[in-house]
Amino acid sequence: MKKAFRYLLLIVSVLVVAICGFASFVAVRGIPKYKPQNVSLAISATPVRIAKGQKLASMLCSSCHLDPKTGKFTGRQMAEAPQFGTVYSRNITQDPVHGIGKWTDGQLVYLLRTGIKPDGTFLPVMAKLSHMSDEDINSIIAFLHSDHPWIQADTTQHPASEYSFLAKFITTIGAVKPGEFPTNVIAGPDTTDKVQWGRYIALNQVECYSCHSKDFTKNDYSVPEKSAGFFGGGNKMMDPAGHEIYTANITSDKETGIGNWSESDFVKAVKYGQVPSGRHLRIPMAPYANLSDNEARAIYAYLKTVPKINNKVDRKL
Repeated sequence: MKKAFRYLLLIVSVLVVAICGFASFVAVRGIPKYKPQNVSLAISATPVRIAKGQKLASMLCSSCHLDPKTGKFTGRQMAEAPQFGTVYSRNITQDPVHGIGKWTDGQLVYLLRTGIKPDGTFLPVMAKLSHMSDEDINSIIAFLHSDHPWIQADTTQHPASEYSFLAKFITTIGAVKPGEFPTNVIAGPDTTDKVQWGRYIALNQVECYSCHSKDFTKNDYSVPEKSAGFFGGGNKMMDPAGHEIYTANITSDKETGIGNWSESDFVKAVKYGQVPSGRHLRIPMAPYANLSDNEARAIYAYLKTVPKINNKVDRKL
């Protein structure tokens, strides 16, 4: 009996040492680095692309990179996602030193698709647009080369991000990993198919599920539908004042979601920030005024097909 106990104690001790050693490795090494792929690409910045890129950037990039203090994409502290630590979005203006002024089109497309910078640094909080159409990606890059005030050169610099142990751990085990760089052409959505068009917008253009699922750290960016609590809300975020706020359940559950909302109700909420109860959306959620009515209706049509989740989120907090 004593011998068995000693063996058990030895096994437990070995496991404890191994776990502590792995934890120390994770804490010291930090976010994994990757070898970026060399992509040869030259994008023609046509007026049509620039206009489309501006629309996409206003819905996808501005929420993280637009600093109200500078009025530019100089980045800011991402206080709304405390799970990842003290994280700063980067300066993506045309400044050649502090921004992306020297980046090639190939480096930009690789970053947008995978979340990996030219030096191999992985940005786990950044959107990974692996499934966005080639034309949409090219349009964003064309906009970043434009003369729009948001992206004019600015020398603003932020401290290095201090990632939490959780962020280091989930990136080490691959729970959050770089997006896959596509090897085939990715076409745009069939806009005559309302549901598929809405799916494309909600998952690939503005990534609604990223915030409206259960937890940032449990999202599956390769297969969004596998994200925990897909569109069921409850993801903890922070408002500018440091108060906790939990994202809404936007599945069609009639008790806890938006199952009682009409199409018109949804369009008003998404585009103008007003929900049927008369309340307004709260930061960090902002109205998507640049969506067309048809785009908002398409998202609504898609959400009607998403499996319902009964998850009551306390929206009074």
